[in-house]
Amino acid sequence: MIREILEKREHEFLRDVATFSDSSKGRQRAEIKSSVRLEFQRDRDRIIHTKSFRRLKHKTQVYIAPLGDHYRTRLTHTLEVSQIARTIARALFLNEDLVEAISMGHDIGHTPFGHAGEKVLNKLSDTGFKHNEQSLRVVDFLESHNGKRGLNLTYEVRNGILNHSGADEAETLEGKIVKFADRIAYINHDIDDAIRAGVLSNDDIPKDIARVLGNTASERIDKMVNDVIINSSEKNTIMMSDEINSAMNSLRSFMFSNVYLDERSRIQGERIEIMLSLLFEYYMKNTDVINEHIKIYDGKESLNRMVIDYVAGMTDQFAIEKFEELFLPTGIRRV
Repeated sequence: MIREILEKREHEFLRDVATFSDSSKGRQRAEIKSSVRLEFQRDRDRIIHTKSFRRLKHKTQVYIAPLGDHYRTRLTHTLEVSQIARTIARALFLNEDLVEAISMGHDIGHTPFGHAGEKVLNKLSDTGFKHNEQSLRVVDFLESHNGKRGLNLTYEVRNGILNHSGADEAETLEGKIVKFADRIAYINHDIDDAIRAGVLSNDDIPKDIARVLGNTASERIDKMVNDVIINSSEKNTIMMSDEINSAMNSLRSFMFSNVYLDERSRIQGERIEIMLSLLFEYYMKNTDVINEHIKIYDGKESLNRMVIDYVAGMTDQFAIEKFEELFLPTGIRRV
């Protein structure tokens, strides 16, 4: 079989500490393996073909429903994370298929309006809400494959998706790579978008950080990626040097102070809270309008959980349209 030839090539090419397709801890439901594709390839393909993945193109990265053509969305962010993660994995002779699958699924459970939306749903949910946990919920339950709930992904991909953010670490080196790649990607492309929006200029980047990381997004990404590769080579861990890691964290703190938590973001956040809270309350009282969504639960989840899932799955545009339809008089709606 072609798959067996590819599995053999993995063992010939990748380092001993890599995660090998034929050594996966498996799936929640046993499946016959593909004759052509490796296990992590199949996971990547399943994620890409979901409706949840397609909706990422209309979900906010930082700027809410931007009118410009060149702002990042949650989908383009995902692609940039994948590109960075694959570069690192290839250079370290680790499993590129696994990092790609994790990258493609890491934000699949993200809310409309980015982290502002996540903050609102965390307040509204009876059990709290974190986008990494919701991403796992999407691939484990909300999406389906071959007529059954969930995509039935491998343990390693699911573990990497869950642990791409937060205090816990993925069990595989490939999962750890995605965590670094996510941070490298969003810090740098969010600076680019902030400059495009007129919120920042390149001269605003603190000089001490620029001296270490570089003056452009390309220079900074290249510096960070190469630092991860150099400091992780021949090691059973993924890491940066203290100097580059410190500079990256300082740059992230700068972005929180000047972009993510600035006055404009605060005002947007208040508006988003009003919008999503009203939509949530409406669907809690009018479950008949989301009956097709409710059916998938077979009465096994609370109403709060079902409505949280529904609102979390909305795109920015859909949420805005439903808000206007339900709560604004016809005469003041957008044309």
